[in-house]
Amino acid sequence: MGQKEESGGMTVTATYTIPGMRVRDHVVDVPLDWSDPDRGAIQVFAREIADPVRDREDLPCLVYLQGGPGGKGPRPLGRDGWLGVALRDHRVILVDQRGTGRSSRVDGRRMRAFATDREAARFLACFRADSIVADHEHLRKTVFGGGRWSTLGQSYGGFLTLTYLSTAPEGLSACYVAGGLPGLDPSAAEVYRRTYPRVEAKNREFYRRYPHQADHVARIADRLAEGDVLLPDGDVLTVRRLQTLGIDFGMKPGFERMHWLLDEAFAGDGWLSATFLHQVLARSSYADNPLFAVLQESIYGHGRGASAWAAQAERARHPQFAEGARPLLFTGEMMYPWMFEEIAELRPFRGAVELLATREEWPGLYDLDRLAANEVPVAAAVYHDDMYVDAGLQLDTASRVGNVQTWVTNEYEHDGIGDDRVFTRLTELVRARGGGVIDA
Repeated sequence: MGQKEESGGMTVTATYTIPGMRVRDHVVDVPLDWSDPDRGAIQVFAREIADPVRDREDLPCLVYLQGGPGGKGPRPLGRDGWLGVALRDHRVILVDQRGTGRSSRVDGRRMRAFATDREAARFLACFRADSIVADHEHLRKTVFGGGRWSTLGQSYGGFLTLTYLSTAPEGLSACYVAGGLPGLDPSAAEVYRRTYPRVEAKNREFYRRYPHQADHVARIADRLAEGDVLLPDGDVLTVRRLQTLGIDFGMKPGFERMHWLLDEAFAGDGWLSATFLHQVLARSSYADNPLFAVLQESIYGHGRGASAWAAQAERARHPQFAEGARPLLFTGEMMYPWMFEEIAELRPFRGAVELLATREEWPGLYDLDRLAANEVPVAAAVYHDDMYVDAGLQLDTASRVGNVQTWVTNEYEHDGIGDDRVFTRLTELVRARGGGVIDA
């Protein structure tokens, strides 16, 4: 670990080398509430990575906008996928979004410190896209020289991209988006109206591929319905919690991960196995990313209108997702109020999340006029069969934002960014039109 350096409010906490990557860790202080700095400060962590051979060169910066909400930056083990491509000619910046990873992490212990649910909800409202973009702008100006940088937005990173283009396009040279152009008229209700049919289709494909699992899953659900199966942390494993594992169906190889999880569900004596229960806990506890569940519907807050537990309301219109239906259908990227009662890591957030779900007034996230006049080149991969972000909404957005090129493909699932061909294709689209914006 390198020596700690301090300069102008910026701290380099470590400098080290991972094979093929020279790394610097940065920590900066930012306001909790950018509209009211007197509310106190939090820390934001950013990891800077360069090719060791080119580390001393004046390379352009590419900042990765992590998926989420509530996503921390990747912890790279090697120069794989998009990262290897980017490091050929960029200095790559991986930021832990506020409240995640090493950026003043928000978890149950932090939430228990609030005296009231209202105070806690007001705190959580500071962890949306507008605040995240303001953090990135602070990093760009104070740590990374103030020049324009490009962004690569995965999933929710595309939501952040459009907020960035709405508020500080002067900081951006080019934007690349993978499976994440949001609808410009944010509505959680509309998102889930479109989502449930796609999730149902993924379930049908899973059972088509592994037909024997229909009876197997029914047997597991029947056992859970007895109400006495405990996970290793003491939570009761309910049928509806089991259903939430379907969130993985939108990734590759999600069907296979589910198949092998179910394959070892029962021990030889007919009881659910420890192997199965430990894996279910790991996949459904939200211990690593509680804000993903907490803010899932709040990311659509824009102007007037409450999210009002949109996923729960829409589920009531789809009886095929009932706990007693067979074949049992798994759900996707939906968060429900009962999760904040049944899941230990989420219980401390319960009261605050209820208040967020009823909040009627939200700051705007997108400036439609500014987006329509956008001149920063944007290249977006739209995955035709994306389970999480509707392709139709993405294409509608692309038609309403200036200087956007789309590449529509059904070759990938939502995690296509893991294949280096995706980022390569996006950079080719921008270069074909002359490249990114350059400061005068």
